[in-house]
Amino acid sequence: MSTITLISIFILCLLIGAILLLLWQRQKGKTIPLAVIFVLGFFAVGLGSIIGFVHKGEDYQAYQKLQWRTLAPEQIAPLVAKGYTVFVDINSDWCMICKTNQAEVTHREKVVNALMADNIILMQGNWSEANKTIESYMRNEGVPGTPYNKIYGPSHPNGILLPSKLSISDVLNGLTAAR
Repeated sequence: MSTITLISIFILCLLIGAILLLLWQRQKGKTIPLAVIFVLGFFAVGLGSIIGFVHKGEDYQAYQKLQWRTLAPEQIAPLVAKGYTVFVDINSDWCMICKTNQAEVTHREKVVNALMADNIILMQGNWSEANKTIESYMRNEGVPGTPYNKIYGPSHPNGILLPSKLSISDVLNGLTAAR
């Protein structure tokens, strides 16, 4: 659990404790405005909801474990011939769909776990600036820009082109089909 989550849980406990203390004091006859208790309750429910939303049990840093190689198109066919599956990701820093694909798909723990299999090689090219290797590869593929994702494997040595806007099932199904 992260430090922020622990601090949030501690504050939530303090809020609940304050509410219980105020209710107890009110029960003993002290004049404590009910509005104060409701406001603290509102904050407690809000903070509890945020903690529940943020800490869903998924490792949002899992993608940092991925071992990306720089795109090397000449290595794809030999790797596939040896039985490897090659996942190619071409993106750019200014591409909003690329950033969405990363946040919603390739950085998600379920996809990261699939991409970390021993038989999968990850190749990535960042086309934010001119790059002859990426330009040549994209020209050969007949694609003008990013995002571009393709999965090569023993069952599909010519690759399975994934849609521009990825989904988790697109990647997982592509990996399964390419094997």
